[in-house]
Amino acid sequence: VKNSCDNFFMDDIRFVDTTVRDGQQSLWAFGMRTGMMVPIAPNLERAGFDAIELGTPVELVKCVRELREDPWERVRLLARKITKTPLRAVHGTRSGFEIFPFSVHQLYDECMAKNGVTQVRISDCWNDPSEWQWRVKQARAAGLKPIINLIYSVSPRHTDEYFAARTRAATKLDIFRIILKDPGGLLTPERTQSLVPVVLQNANGIPVELHTHCTTGLGSLCCLEAIKGGIRIINTAIPPLADSSSNPSLFNVARNARALGYTTIIDEAPLKPVTDHFLFIAKREGFPIGVPVEYDYSQYVHQVPGGMISNLQHQLRRVGMEDKLDATLEEAARVRAEFGYPIMVTPLSQFVGSQAAINVILGERYKEVTDQVIQYALGPWGKEGAASMDANVKDKILSRPRAKELAQWKHPQMSLKELRRKLGGPGVTDDEILLRFFTGKEEVAAMHAAGRPKEYLSARHPLVTLIGELAKRSDCRQIHIDKRGFSIRLEKRATA
Repeated sequence: VKNSCDNFFMDDIRFVDTTVRDGQQSLWAFGMRTGMMVPIAPNLERAGFDAIELGTPVELVKCVRELREDPWERVRLLARKITKTPLRAVHGTRSGFEIFPFSVHQLYDECMAKNGVTQVRISDCWNDPSEWQWRVKQARAAGLKPIINLIYSVSPRHTDEYFAARTRAATKLDIFRIILKDPGGLLTPERTQSLVPVVLQNANGIPVELHTHCTTGLGSLCCLEAIKGGIRIINTAIPPLADSSSNPSLFNVARNARALGYTTIIDEAPLKPVTDHFLFIAKREGFPIGVPVEYDYSQYVHQVPGGMISNLQHQLRRVGMEDKLDATLEEAARVRAEFGYPIMVTPLSQFVGSQAAINVILGERYKEVTDQVIQYALGPWGKEGAASMDANVKDKILSRPRAKELAQWKHPQMSLKELRRKLGGPGVTDDEILLRFFTGKEEVAAMHAAGRPKEYLSARHPLVTLIGELAKRSDCRQIHIDKRGFSIRLEKRATA
């Protein structure tokens, strides 16, 4: 089976870069600042990627609230330096832990397009074609090329027939591409061999990409099996933001693809300084460095994402039950089955994991449930989930008084005009309206007060770096630096 890739040569392998989006989300929890990205943007441009990923609503919130940076300014700065390679945003039909008005999704797409993005990856946590449909229409209306994420999962429900049917449903929409997306790193080389032909045979000539993670240590091998199976576009990251729970390393996949006889359409020379740049930042800021991980079969049993496991540890530690993590993960597998085998992606994985932790902590299953779990049983988080739940568990969840209250919930309705009237005003741009919606006026004001993104000096500025590090020392009062016609003296003054 061959993948029709926009008339690409059939043995040419192309790459989408995820370093400053999924790479930093997986390893640095969106802690990468704008000033860390901009210096390496020209290098990413010269490498010849098929696309470069950046931007998600979660990152938008993190930028404003924690980094005090304008995420739209970030997109604009990168778009000025990356003019030939398409920039790609990411969005879902159900974003985060809230269900937003359609107008919010519409405005997000419009702002992304206006600021230089040309593609958008669309996910639905149930792979629901009816949810894909309205997002595809909105993306096209905003001038973006929509890409459907066909999310991979492991369960009795997620068979070849399931993925074939969902692939065919995606092809009936006005889409640019399909991505076989494996956010949990659950693909194995053997499953990749069997599944890739199924997806390609039902893609009706639409190009298919592979997006997988290295959580179980098999990500790079799965990329190679996908290439051998006919996929010609692979999503990778650049070390040190590859491997671990992130995406496979570009260098590793490209090298092995060439060893198999394929031609890789990428110039790796400008990417070596990118690795040096981010290694310097990781060491200076104390950020994790991605490394290959050992195979872990338990991941296929509970399927709890790696980042969520640390949250469960924190929950259990707060009640003195940190030793119950293994029991919680086992309970998560049971809860997932009773919930109808939802795909373990945000927010469904959080619903399953949190309920499992509650069951273990209280020592009684479903004695207490969260509002989100009640809503899950009622259907707002996907009719498929509500319909496929274990009947006894569903009755137990919906028999409580709170369920009657939440049954009155309706999807929030707010037109774009109403959104602008509520959060806008003279001189308020659509960019800021969206920031106000997600974070609030006060947070946006604090972001503006922090000023423009600052340049992040790296190993390319060794003298500035040396001065900065020496200034942190508390064991001396005076430092003198001399270098061929250059002299500087640092002196710590006594405080009153």
